[in-house]
Amino acid sequence: MAFWWALFVLGFAYAVCRFLLMLIPPNVPSIEVDASDVLDDGNQTQENSFIYVPPRGRTPQAETKVQCYEPATMKYLGYFPALTPVEVKERVAQARKAQKVWAKSSFKQRRQFLRILLKYIIEHQELICEISSRDTGKTMVDASLGEIMTTCEKITWLLSEGERWLKPEYRCCGRSMLHKRSKVEFHPLGVVGAIVSWNYPFHNIFNPMLAAVFSGNSIVIKVSEHASWSGCFYLRIIQSALAAVGAPENLVDVVTGFAETGEALVSSVDKIIFVGSPGVGKMIMKSAAENLTPVTLELGGKDAFIVCEDVDVEHVSQIAVRAVLQSSGQNCAGAERFYVHEKIYSSFVSQVSKIVKSVSAGPPLTGRYDMGAICLQEHSERLQYLVNDALDKGAKFVVRGSVGHIGEGAVDQFFPPTVIENVNHTMKLMQEEAFGPIMPIMKFSTDEEAVKLANDSKYGLGCAVFSGSQRRAKEIASQIHCGVAAINDFASTYMCQSLPFGGVKDSGFGRFAGVEGLRACCLVKSVVEDRWWPYIKTKIPKPIQYPVAENGFDFQESLVEALYGMNIWDRLRALVNVLKILREQNSPGNNKRRDD
Repeated sequence: MAFWWALFVLGFAYAVCRFLLMLIPPNVPSIEVDASDVLDDGNQTQENSFIYVPPRGRTPQAETKVQCYEPATMKYLGYFPALTPVEVKERVAQARKAQKVWAKSSFKQRRQFLRILLKYIIEHQELICEISSRDTGKTMVDASLGEIMTTCEKITWLLSEGERWLKPEYRCCGRSMLHKRSKVEFHPLGVVGAIVSWNYPFHNIFNPMLAAVFSGNSIVIKVSEHASWSGCFYLRIIQSALAAVGAPENLVDVVTGFAETGEALVSSVDKIIFVGSPGVGKMIMKSAAENLTPVTLELGGKDAFIVCEDVDVEHVSQIAVRAVLQSSGQNCAGAERFYVHEKIYSSFVSQVSKIVKSVSAGPPLTGRYDMGAICLQEHSERLQYLVNDALDKGAKFVVRGSVGHIGEGAVDQFFPPTVIENVNHTMKLMQEEAFGPIMPIMKFSTDEEAVKLANDSKYGLGCAVFSGSQRRAKEIASQIHCGVAAINDFASTYMCQSLPFGGVKDSGFGRFAGVEGLRACCLVKSVVEDRWWPYIKTKIPKPIQYPVAENGFDFQESLVEALYGMNIWDRLRALVNVLKILREQNSPGNNKRRDD
């Protein structure tokens, strides 16, 4: 009794000490990042404040400059150079030199880098969200949910578990190698290249950067031409944090440009990570194949949102509207196909219609709007094309949200949130990625039908299944061919940064986040060594030494059965035969015959 009491006291004392240590704030230095040129304080010169009218087609100027503007107001933000292949390769060469130094850094130094970043992000949330909002048109709330929270979660997970998953991992040696010790080592690859999309400019830069740098790599990121302004500012934050921990210059770099810039990056790095469309993903794979460069592709999504008849309709309706409208419909992993059980179909449509009717779109920094602008030029025309195709094939409008007071020249940048019913899979809206605030709703009558509909897509990124029975929801989700699934929730998988994220089919392959995403930035090396060196070493048995003895195969056959036989008696019989052959082989007379 006294022994257990002592253990209890020690355990309690340990827990108290851990709790008290949590109360002591870590010693994390603050960094200063110049943001004077990105704040919209009304003091910008006329040169950087005029209404921007994008040119139609390719012009000589468009070949050399990346023009940046606010999608919500068309206000000009400035430009960045479109780097040439030679300039990109030079940036990669500089990153390669920096990586050789950083590869020797300690996990303590890497964790401090993460803490500095985390501190800055928490203290400057409004600034980061405002810059993201200005560059992509999304609202401040959507920027916080999709940019800030996900990035903070990833940093926190790396701080807690990153080192653990990059240390050597010891594995079983098997029966034939009991005298050995085997392990897997994780070494930096070198220079990681990332080509990222515009929809989450902050997180899409930090997500691959954090994994690459923490695992000892350098990284060069090609930001989208539609979000270069914010991306170049976010680089300042990273570089300031790296400088604060004494990291080498050029460890992390951002390059701007168009297709030529991306192609040069793919051909010069040790691994490429791409977030974007399936069409561009295929071109990147083709280019990477020339140098056998490994790739991770996170491509399009057409996620199914399945609602069974035993749910709280009001609760699920609110989640459904958030799922399709988050980030102004600019989300890669957003729900784009809604399948609702016929018993609650009418009540669900009515409830989401009431919510959507109250949603308004407009410039997010000029008023309280639920939805911002469409980032891509002319994308609203494509959205209307998908809607018109559905209407021509029998679909019906249910409701459209409103568009707030905006400038006359920016009308095309806003698409009202839209609910459509009577849809089917012959319509392009149910098969092609919309990337917009459109909610097409379709009935189903059985769970089997819901699974069949969800799998009838060339995409396979994620799904969300809602049911009053968690067991039923899990059973449905398990049959859907996709990379991530949320049970009675939407997008919760991405907030769990311990989980890998990625898709199948035209949604790509490879994984971000989690152990899988972290180790994907590593050279995975298998190592076997002697367990009791130098006392026990591998020695080739005499029957199979050169020249091989006449009974060499008999020995080998018995050895295999002794190690892997199906029952203990067969294995013991084979072991006896192995020992018998060894004894005969080691007898003096046998040695003499071999010498002859």
